[in-house]
Amino acid sequence: MLKVDEALKKILAEIKPLGLESVNISDSAGRVLAEDILAPRGNPPWDNSAMDGYALRAADVEGASSDSPVRLRVIYDLPAGGVPEGPVGEGEAVRIMTGAPTPQGADAVVMVERTRKAEDAVVEILAPAGAGMNIRKEGEDFAVGDKVLSIGTAIRPAEILMLATMGRAEVKVYKRPSAAVVSTGDELVDIDITPAPGKITNSNGYALTSLVRDTGAECVNLGIAADNREALNAKFTEAARYDLIISSGGVSVGDYDLVKEVMKDLGSEMKFWKVAMKPGKPLAFGLIGGKPAFGLPGNPVSSMVAFEQFVRPALLKMAGRSDIFKKTFKARLTVGIKKKPGRVNFLRGTLTSERGEYLATPLQGQGSGMITSMVKAEVFIIMPEECTEIKAGESVLIQPIGNGALQSETSGY
Repeated sequence: MLKVDEALKKILAEIKPLGLESVNISDSAGRVLAEDILAPRGNPPWDNSAMDGYALRAADVEGASSDSPVRLRVIYDLPAGGVPEGPVGEGEAVRIMTGAPTPQGADAVVMVERTRKAEDAVVEILAPAGAGMNIRKEGEDFAVGDKVLSIGTAIRPAEILMLATMGRAEVKVYKRPSAAVVSTGDELVDIDITPAPGKITNSNGYALTSLVRDTGAECVNLGIAADNREALNAKFTEAARYDLIISSGGVSVGDYDLVKEVMKDLGSEMKFWKVAMKPGKPLAFGLIGGKPAFGLPGNPVSSMVAFEQFVRPALLKMAGRSDIFKKTFKARLTVGIKKKPGRVNFLRGTLTSERGEYLATPLQGQGSGMITSMVKAEVFIIMPEECTEIKAGESVLIQPIGNGALQSETSGY
C-alpha cells in the first residue's frame, strides 16, 4: 500500500501539460500562460501626475501656508492625454490633470485642494511640496524588459489587466484539459429516478463533474456503467476519447469490483490501487491508451477526498499550472483526536480565528458516507501516517477544501 506522497509522485510523473494555442485576452480568464511576458514598455511610460493640481518647482513653495501663500504664474493647462507645451521655470506652475506627463523643470505636484485661485493666470499655493511629491516616476512599476508574468500562471482579471497594459491582444496558453466521469455500480440510478429498494442516486457523477470544472478543465459526465465487463468496457472506451478518465466505485476487493480488471483488459498500465489514507484507501491509477485513469472509491466522501489529493493536482499540471498543490498551514486544535497508525487521515473540520490564531474543530460524522459533514467542512485536518493522537490545544496541519490557495513547492504531507 503506497504512502500518500509516493502515490502523488507516481501520478504526477505520468502527467504532462497539453499543447498550446493562442486566445484573445478577452477569452483568457481561467487559462494558463504558456509563455513568459516581457514588458515592451515601462509603466508608467513617463513621469506623470498622481493628482489633479499644479506642477511646479518644490524650491519655489518652501514655507507656503494658508496664512502665507506663495503666488505662482500659471503658464498653461495640461490635461490627461496632452503633451507639455514647455518647461516650468522659477515662479511658474502648470495646471495639470491626473495622468498627464510632468513638464520638464517641475519636480512636484501640489493637489488642487491645497491651492487657491488668485486672479487670471495666478494661483496661490497653500502648502509646501517636497521634491517628487505626487509624481509617478517613469518605470516605477516595471521597466522595459522586466518579466511581468511567468509561464504557468493562471490568468485572472489582474493578469488580463497586465496583458492589456502591455498591448497584448492575444496570448499563448495551454490547452484546457478534458475529463470524462464514469460512475459504476448496479446499485446506482440517475438523478431523475426515484431509487427503488436497494438502489441509490448517482451522486458521485455530479459531484466529480463539478470538482473537475472547479479546476478550470472541461468535463463530461458519461453516466452509469453496470457491474459487468461489457458495460464497463463500453464506458471506459468512450471515456478514453478525453484527456483524463475518472471513475468512481468498483475498485475495492469484492467480486463485482471489476474496474481494475477492465482497465487491464483495455491495455491499462496499472500503477497502484491502494493508498495509505483514510478515507480513500481503495484508489486505482493507471493509463488507458496513454490517458491517465483514476479509479476512485465509491463512497462519496472518499471519492471527494481522493479527488482533492490526487486528481486536482493532476488536472492543474495537465493545464500547465505551476501552482498545483494546496497550501497547508498550522492551526490549534480545539478538541483532541485519535487514530490508529499506518494511514494519513483527512478529517473534515471547520476553521475559526481567535486573537490572530487559527482554530480547527473536527466535525461530527467522519464516516466515508457522511455527506452532511462534507457540506459543513471548510478544511481537512491532516493527521500524519504514524501519528496516533493530537491533543486539544496542540498544533495541527490543515488544508483548505476546494480551489483555494495553491502553491508549487510541495504537497505538504
